[in-house]
Amino acid sequence: MPTIELITHRPTGGPARPRPLLFVHGAFCGGWIWDEHFLPWFAERGWTAHALSLRGHGKSSGHEDLASHGLSDYVNDVLSVYDGMDTAPVLIGHSMGGMVVQRALVHRPATPAAVLMASAPPTGLLESSLWMAWCHPIVFQQMALMNALGDTAVDPATISRAMFSDAMPLDQAVRYMLMMQGESKRIVMEIGGWIPFPVLPPRHIPILVLGAEADRLIPPDQVRATARLMGTEADIIPAIGHGMMLDPAWESAAQRIEGWLERTLGTAAPASKAA
Repeated sequence: MPTIELITHRPTGGPARPRPLLFVHGAFCGGWIWDEHFLPWFAERGWTAHALSLRGHGKSSGHEDLASHGLSDYVNDVLSVYDGMDTAPVLIGHSMGGMVVQRALVHRPATPAAVLMASAPPTGLLESSLWMAWCHPIVFQQMALMNALGDTAVDPATISRAMFSDAMPLDQAVRYMLMMQGESKRIVMEIGGWIPFPVLPPRHIPILVLGAEADRLIPPDQVRATARLMGTEADIIPAIGHGMMLDPAWESAAQRIEGWLERTLGTAAPASKAA
């Protein structure tokens, strides 16, 4: 197993919640994407919040073999961190990380709950890619260049339209895009097409399926399709882009997740925050 970076924020106020959170990032980034807002926000509300960097991402090892890493490798990374925790965590995956979480749940049916944020559908990204090519051709071109040639082949200002809503200040969007990295060509091939027999998590695990109204990568109709396969209904957040943990409206996504977790896990908010 490679060395996996794990960024952890422990509760800073009020009584600790009984379940830790484990965040799984999407393509072209690392665990840092959660550390900007989400990890400290949840820690302030009593959650132990962890974010890993999949092999070949962030400060994890495996960068030299990035092109050959596949979905099963990323699932194993999540399972290795999961199994190292004293208490089974809630799994929260974004975009590509959403599909990683879907597959991880198959192997860990005792997971208390999971959240899929702008997740890659279990059936793959073919429909989403065709929609993007038709509705947002410039963004599609930039994504194709990034997949083929890496993050240095694209214009950060243009590719930022794929990640964020129009409310994101350009200088801030560019700063985040310059922090992005290359992605495995194998994983792009594995999830980029149509998966006719998708692997679905056990139905008894509560799953929140979140979508972004202004998402140019995973449109709301694909989020709803994912929710149907999970046996639930999608929650589409208005006026937010694909990278909802960094978008100006990021706190609305965090609040949706926490509210759902409190209802699902039966955990009350810390007294200091409830007043």
